[in-house]
Amino acid sequence: MDRDIAAHYELGHEADRLDTWGRLERERTLELLERHLPPAPADVLDVGGGPGAYAVRLARAGYAVRLVDPVELHVEQARAASAAQPDAPLAGAETGDARELPAGDASFDAVLLLGPLYHLQEAADRMRALREAARVLRPGGVVAVAAISRFASTIDGLLRARLTEPGFEAVLERGVRDGRHVNPDPVGHPHWFTTAFLHRPEELAGEVRAAGFELDALLAIEGVGAFLADASPWLDDPVRRELLMRAIRRVEAEPALLGASPHLLAVGRARANLD
Repeated sequence: MDRDIAAHYELGHEADRLDTWGRLERERTLELLERHLPPAPADVLDVGGGPGAYAVRLARAGYAVRLVDPVELHVEQARAASAAQPDAPLAGAETGDARELPAGDASFDAVLLLGPLYHLQEAADRMRALREAARVLRPGGVVAVAAISRFASTIDGLLRARLTEPGFEAVLERGVRDGRHVNPDPVGHPHWFTTAFLHRPEELAGEVRAAGFELDALLAIEGVGAFLADASPWLDDPVRRELLMRAIRRVEAEPALLGASPHLLAVGRARANLD
């Protein structure tokens, strides 16, 4: 694993990110998974599952979830989260690489790739990860693939006033140009994120198809909700929450707006016979 990426996640911030400023991302991702995953009970492999934010929720919903992540800290945190819900534990949590999964052929009904493509800057590595997902899926199985939008740094830079920080504009300019987000000073600016690849929506769709999947959906995760400086007041109020979610759903697949969502989700289905 890239040293800067490992150092970023070893800070431990991922454990609470989705409970704070990433709440809308989490709630929309859970909504989309509920919509597209096969019904429980089903076998799910959560690749790059981090501290287990999605894995433990799916386990509580009746899925048999096995988590794989390259960061040992994340695996330890996922095991702790699993132990905290003894009535619905994870089926397993271990270190591993999305490009070489520790799983047998056709052994899962669904595979989540909700993070690995963020940090694979080379197209060949992203294809390896997607083909590994195809290998371990049963025929007709579902893959859910998240990506960071090519324009996420620009959106984030404006919403959080990072555009005024010296050097940040050069980072986002390169990201827009070639998709490569590189933090030149990870120690001094950890909030600038770490080494990443930023997708155009059509790139993500093309990669999923090229890996042999039928593309069922290409959707915005936060979508127009990303225009809110703080989604928490909306999420905390049941009436406003549903208004927000309906607003996002209405345009979640609108091609003209996909790139304006910080995160995208592609949902694919494994064919009976992959090349």
